[in-house]
Amino acid sequence: MATLRRDGRVTALQRLGCAGLAGALSLSLTAPLELLTVLAQVGTWHCRRGLRGAGRSLCHSEGVRALWKGNLTACLRLCPYSALQLAASRRLVTLFMDELGHISHWRAIMAGSLAGMVATIMTYPTDVIKTRLIVQNRLEPSYEGILHAFYKIYHQEGFLALYRGVSPAILGAVPFSAGSFFVYISLDKIWQEPIVRFTPLQNFINGCVAAAVAQTLSFPFETVKRKMQAQSPWLPHYGGVDVHFTGMADCFRQTVKNKSVLGLWSGLTPSLLKIVPYFGVMFSTFEFCKRICLYRNGYIESPLNYKLTPGVDQSLHPQELRELKLLRRENFEPRKSVLEN
Repeated sequence: MATLRRDGRVTALQRLGCAGLAGALSLSLTAPLELLTVLAQVGTWHCRRGLRGAGRSLCHSEGVRALWKGNLTACLRLCPYSALQLAASRRLVTLFMDELGHISHWRAIMAGSLAGMVATIMTYPTDVIKTRLIVQNRLEPSYEGILHAFYKIYHQEGFLALYRGVSPAILGAVPFSAGSFFVYISLDKIWQEPIVRFTPLQNFINGCVAAAVAQTLSFPFETVKRKMQAQSPWLPHYGGVDVHFTGMADCFRQTVKNKSVLGLWSGLTPSLLKIVPYFGVMFSTFEFCKRICLYRNGYIESPLNYKLTPGVDQSLHPQELRELKLLRRENFEPRKSVLEN
């Protein structure tokens, strides 16, 4: 069993800001690996020479800046996605709790998965735009930017084109949740100690392992999703997709027929390679931003460590602590004498 634990010393807006900044920085640093993953999933010509060859071919033909194609869209998508996921997750966790406020690990993972599905559906058009920006030639672009891509896709292909591939994205949440749950329930057996005693390093390793297993299991759905997002009769070479299909089931069938079953896992290597730096940068950045917020709120002495400020009640919420400080200031402030006036 588990309980919903959140640091009440940081406001919801501060928590969202920390998560947004940490996510944007980790996305930007691992953007080249994400780009190579998408290109391999779609099956563009760059990937015929392998992972390193694809990177060299892309840099030679479009320049080094091409390695960050679509990254701005991914970063802009992060804030609404995180906000929706957080709101949905809090609501679902509350619904899944028992009378004592406890929730099982399986239900917690299910709540997180369902919240991710809600956020994915609501922000899905930005994911389609990111894929289109990645697969296009930066020197001869079909889309001049995010808004132009949205406008052009909507007017040329219709509103439903902005949700092309959403079915495998939703279906992929099932093996993703199963993989996460399998790793989570095995952690205490792997470390041979209770989950509540895990160190930050153990939690980081657990997150990486869970993400790797879950991503590997759900990767075929991710591959089909990317192919469906990229394919368009309005783009040169149909978006560079290596197989042509009429729907999700046909995409699975054509991929296996032309590239074997392993074709569904094309791009898994760069996707797994980015997990450790992605989570490492995200966790470290989030913790540093959180320390800054705790310092500004008055709970710790320095943003460089977690040393608590003497005499401060750590159970108080930020607003309560501010009100207490204001009350103390008013009580101890020397009042001006009437004679002075």
